[in-house]
Amino acid sequence: MQLKTLARPTHTPIGAPIPRRLSRPSIFLNNQFTPRLHNSTTPPPQSIRISHKNNLRNRFLTACTSASHELIEEDKLENDTNVASVSLSSEEEEVVVEVVESKREDLANQSIWKQMKEIVMFSGPATGLWICGPLMSLISTAVIGRGSSTELAALGPGTVFCDNMNLLFMFLSIATSNMVATSLAKRDKNEVQHQISILLFVGITCGTLMLLFTQFLGPWALTAFAGPKNVHIVPAASKYVQIRGLAWPAILFGLVAQSASLGMKDSLGPLKALVVASSVNAIGHVVLCNMLHYGITGAAWATMTSQLIAAYMMIDALNKKGYSAFSISIPSPKEFLQIFAIAAPVFVTMFSKVAFYSLITYFATAMGTNTVAAHQVMIQMYGMCVVWGEPLSQTAQSFMPELLYGVNQSLEKARMLLKSLMVIGAILGLAIATIGMSVPWLLPKMFTPDLNVIQEMHKVLILFFLSLAVTPCTHSLEGTLLAGRDLTFISLSMSGCFSLGALLLLLVKGYGLPGCWFALVGFQWGRFFLALQRLLSPSGVLQSKNMINYKPEKLKAT
Repeated sequence: MQLKTLARPTHTPIGAPIPRRLSRPSIFLNNQFTPRLHNSTTPPPQSIRISHKNNLRNRFLTACTSASHELIEEDKLENDTNVASVSLSSEEEEVVVEVVESKREDLANQSIWKQMKEIVMFSGPATGLWICGPLMSLISTAVIGRGSSTELAALGPGTVFCDNMNLLFMFLSIATSNMVATSLAKRDKNEVQHQISILLFVGITCGTLMLLFTQFLGPWALTAFAGPKNVHIVPAASKYVQIRGLAWPAILFGLVAQSASLGMKDSLGPLKALVVASSVNAIGHVVLCNMLHYGITGAAWATMTSQLIAAYMMIDALNKKGYSAFSISIPSPKEFLQIFAIAAPVFVTMFSKVAFYSLITYFATAMGTNTVAAHQVMIQMYGMCVVWGEPLSQTAQSFMPELLYGVNQSLEKARMLLKSLMVIGAILGLAIATIGMSVPWLLPKMFTPDLNVIQEMHKVLILFFLSLAVTPCTHSLEGTLLAGRDLTFISLSMSGCFSLGALLLLLVKGYGLPGCWFALVGFQWGRFFLALQRLLSPSGVLQSKNMINYKPEKLKAT
């Protein structure tokens, strides 16, 4: 039996067996238009629009199904024994069924310029998330440095155990935004809530372990880190670490809530929380350190309080989106392995980057006081500039999963989104590299009056520019790989870049500071070309041959 004609009125219920998907179908039917077919595991389709062929008045749309497909309980389909039933009017017309995307206009459906505007609107506030952390540390350094040199020295190892260790938990942030964005792409709110619940459990568990570590093993770890020549700074550093350590559970709990919001494409909510936290931190430093003279202890209390406020605001923002931030679930072994599958490669990636930067500093330290001083200025400037590319990675992780896994999956639109990210990345890379290079070139005395140090700084300006210009594009590519769950490649490529970079450092260490920065240029451009080659390869997440649309054919049923 064949269905030859679809007729008025519009919104006609159409029943048809759903073909086995060999490639991404070009036609989906909405739940409200499609009668329930039993024993079908095909997910519910989207929505339809009916129009006519000529001048959008009369067209046909038919599709082909296998004769082996059977309809079960046909009597339940509009009380008709036919496979498909249509409502007939006095005049019979030919109509067409067209796919209509969801009512919410997705980023990927827009023109490239509108798309770039939306990316900037998302990544702009997300940039603030990356800047707030260094800003809070800068406030502590500026305030404490005016009071006591000993406490300023103690702040060094103190911030290592409080701020730098946050990098170890970036796996939790990336896993959260990735899993939440993927679940949202499937439009399953219950799954989104469950993913958030199990990740909140992981966050609170890691935070509790860090709390115990700082309270009971903090002094011992600080003594080992500072060395025998700096034992006098350990008591002040221990107080700082133990006070700030009280906030570890809230920090990681809030990190999951923040990352969940980013996975929902909301960067403004977390930014508001961090702006308020930074303001509280600044006021607290002024009151406790400058007015009440509590020194490094006051700085620790001010920072800890601001982190608690930020965590509370992020949790509250998540609750307002209709999700419970206090619903905590213990992950099953299978779910734990899923989290580990994402977290472990990300941890390897972050560790490789931090280790390589530390290795460069280690080699620069062995080259003399002037060299290491110049390197310290340049690497700090580099660190402040490189974070501007991180929001592009977060944008890819938030928007790509819907195009790769969602009901509206489209590799063409995913490639268009990546193109927009690369254009923005190229512009941003040139801008931050130019500005970052200009400051130590034109205003070197902002950092030091020593002409020998300034001379060393100027030797690496070109290499500084080359290493920084490519990083936003690299972040866009690596964010796309993370969204596509190509995690094994990311960890292996980063480990390979680290190994080759370390070997290059050994070969060029005789060339002074320019040799170290030449190795950094090789490290960054190596990451860029490896990620680009992976995405352009036939096996890349944006080049899968299984996603090619098939052409619609006539609809048949038995």
